[in-house]
Amino acid sequence: MSSNKATSSTSQPISADLRRWVIEQLGAGHSVESLRQSMRKSGWHEDAIDVALFAVPADSPAAQSSVAPASLARQPARSPRPGPDLEGNPAYLDVGDRRVEVLMTLQDPRVVMFGNLLSDEECDGLIAAADSRLSRSLTVETKTGGEAVNQDRTSDGMFFERGENEIVHRIEARIARLLNWPVEYGEGLQVLRYRPGAQYRPHYDYFDPGEPGTPTILRRGGQRLGTLLMYLRAPEQGGGTVFPDVGVEIAAKRGCGVFFGYDRPDPGTRSLHGGSPVLAGEKWVATKWLREREFK
Repeated sequence: MSSNKATSSTSQPISADLRRWVIEQLGAGHSVESLRQSMRKSGWHEDAIDVALFAVPADSPAAQSSVAPASLARQPARSPRPGPDLEGNPAYLDVGDRRVEVLMTLQDPRVVMFGNLLSDEECDGLIAAADSRLSRSLTVETKTGGEAVNQDRTSDGMFFERGENEIVHRIEARIARLLNWPVEYGEGLQVLRYRPGAQYRPHYDYFDPGEPGTPTILRRGGQRLGTLLMYLRAPEQGGGTVFPDVGVEIAAKRGCGVFFGYDRPDPGTRSLHGGSPVLAGEKWVATKWLREREFK
């Protein structure tokens, strides 16, 4: 393994060669600690080492071995992970303050569509509270660990702080019950507006372990494990949520939501998704991203 010295972990990209080296070494019986020591001697920083070990594919022999990294054991292909309890194929889920409908489920990718998730009053309340705070939507930039304008995303948006107001607090508590995941493990609720022509081209929500900015992003709560989209206002035409890998498009219907999980940060999860262009009217959505630990 060659040295790749740098002043910060963000300048140490995780190459395919390094990933193969990690898999080969683990498969040969070397311990995680011995790999860490070897990488340190070669000039790698701790954050980059964590990402390199984290990036081992979940279906590789190394990921199944007794010496696999602890970070692999935390991946959602292993439990727990966020998601509704669908044992017995229920038509409804009681989340305490609401009876949510289960309208559709897919196993691969893991997608669940809910009806009656939000009331009309809650949809209107979120829109009213967000409207004056909207600005051009940014995306998390895994090359730097910051945020940037992305030409693939042409919506306007804003973030609420967790529990910022009564409506946000109520909805976040409902999501926690519905998806069996702590409120503290979720990012702040994001509200987005898509005007005619606006869209979000297909993308993944997890953070690519191979990008140099990912270690900085992961410090705030680890990987994203799942996404919940909630439709606050439906456009007159267009604006569906598409899953290109399986040829599914979900219509944006007010008060409904769609949850999808990804058990590892890999295209094999088939969690590629996007927002189709709005052709008429406006689409408003609220998004909740779920992390593997407390988001700070």
